[in-house]
Amino acid sequence: MNKFTFLKAFNSPFKRPKLNLYIGKIAIGTPYFFPRKTVKSKTKEGYLEFVPKKIGFDFVGLGYKLKWNDTDYRFEWSPVWSFVFFKWQIAITFNVPQEHHYWEAWLYYQKNTDTTKSKLERIRQCMNEFSLLYTVSTNGNKETIDYYTKVLKSEYLKQQL
Repeated sequence: MNKFTFLKAFNSPFKRPKLNLYIGKIAIGTPYFFPRKTVKSKTKEGYLEFVPKKIGFDFVGLGYKLKWNDTDYRFEWSPVWSFVFFKWQIAITFNVPQEHHYWEAWLYYQKNTDTTKSKLERIRQCMNEFSLLYTVSTNGNKETIDYYTKVLKSEYLKQQL
């Protein structure tokens, strides 16, 4: 999956990601570290070192891994676009509700549902095969939550009821 594929979420049954603009001192990681580049080491021949990026762009796609099988998606980091100019940064982050549940279900929808079907049929397949039903405990009170109610657009939820 390339680093811009996540943009398909804007035109999917999932709620649209909200863009967040940051302008200020370097503070947004790409993804784990502040923007940096690799250079040849001046002290150790044949080694590479990381140095802070002075000027440059980073386009970080959705970060995920597969755990136990080819449909067990695990969210790692949200997409971010970053521009660095000396010690300043302009970054656009893509924020979604319940990011772990959102991106893992979206990945299943995108990669494992039948693309010849309608969006509604695909989301039904996704909901049947990739459950987001969790029981959570808060202060000893158990509650069962279907996270699809939090990550899908309302028009797709109405058609599921």
